[in-house]
Amino acid sequence: MALTMNQLSVLAAAFICISLFCCRTGMADDYTPERGYEPEKGTELQDPTQIIDKALLCFNDKYVYSSCEESYRLNERGNMKVPAEKTDEYCNGPCLTETHLVLDCLENIMTNFLFYNKATIQDVRDTIHAGCGHSEERGKFDVAEHMRAEESEAHKPGNQILIGIVLMIAGTGLLY
Repeated sequence: MALTMNQLSVLAAAFICISLFCCRTGMADDYTPERGYEPEKGTELQDPTQIIDKALLCFNDKYVYSSCEESYRLNERGNMKVPAEKTDEYCNGPCLTETHLVLDCLENIMTNFLFYNKATIQDVRDTIHAGCGHSEERGKFDVAEHMRAEESEAHKPGNQILIGIVLMIAGTGLLY
């Protein structure tokens, strides 16, 4: 059975759409070509309470947080109280650098550290990136709110899969 040019173009469009919408991969493993697989940090023959205590010291290290105003600092609860009108000061000053140092300190001790609000280190980094960015999220440093917004967008991959399936069915219907 020979396919017409119209059927071939519909089939090609369906395959392209399927590729674009359905074949996106998620986050990669902790594999980097330079270092291979990265082992978990801070778990080597240590008491769990010692690991947590060591991680919590990152928030009180006077060498890490030295110039940032205390009210703007990231705390154990996963909160940063940066007023919207102080965004430029936070993002262009020492607070941004010092907050990243605290996050690096936490990550070096325990990669899967969870703040009291259930935020991960990456959640806080994403919130800072959005808060200091130049989108409608600029000036919004509420980590919990940022996490809720990301959860509400979690349905998007499901929609992409549904679109791909519909296109496959439509393409099949056109072919036969």
